[in-house]
Parts: sequence; structure tokens; C-alpha cells
Amino acid sequence: MLNPKSFYFAFKGIADLFSGRHPNAIVHLLAVVTVCIAGYFFKISSFEWLVVVLCFMAVITLEAVNSAIEYVVDLVSPDYHPLAEKAKDMAAGAVLLAALASIIIAAIVFLPKIISCFL
Repeated sequence: MLNPKSFYFAFKGIADLFSGRHPNAIVHLLAVVTVCIAGYFFKISSFEWLVVVLCFMAVITLEAVNSAIEYVVDLVSPDYHPLAEKAKDMAAGAVLLAALASIIIAAIVFLPKIISCFL
């Protein structure tokens, strides 16, 4: 059975992500807003919206997972440990990979539309 408290805790986590304690999440959120404005302006297709939304949700989701991993690592290993560093680096790398893929996809979707404005 669905527990309404689960939604409360999930929204608490989302609020923490965008509270300002995670500056990269704010950068990603600003990118999402920019892409949504561009998508509206350039009237991208339903399929293009689908791909763009999947991309930015993947980046935001991985940013949340990265932040959760950082919290847990800091909890269990408050002092420096090379494995703690590796865990944090790998989580950050996952966000970077998703962001790079999203940039490539955004270029595929938006560059032809931008170029056609100048031709």
C-alpha cells in the first residue's frame, strides 16, 4: 500500500537538493529552465521534448544520487579515506557523463533550429 509519508520524505529530499547546499543542482536546474524556454521558442516536436526531458531528468536524478552518496560517505567516513574519495569521484563522474550526453543531444536537437534562424 502506498504510504503518503513516502511522498513527504521524497519532497524533503528534492527541497534539500535545490536548497542551495548543492550548487551544481542549481546550475542543472537553470539549464533545465533554459532548455525548456528554448524548446518552447523553437517549437520542438513531441519526440524531441521526450528526449530532452529524459536527458535533463537523468542529469537531475543523478545529481540527487550523487548528493545522497556524498552524505552517506561523509557520515561513515568523516576523515579522509581513499575509498571514500573514489566513491564521491565516481558518483560525480556519473553526473558528468549524463550532462555531456545531454549537451550532445541538445546540440542535435537545437543547432539545426538555431542555424535555420540565421539562414
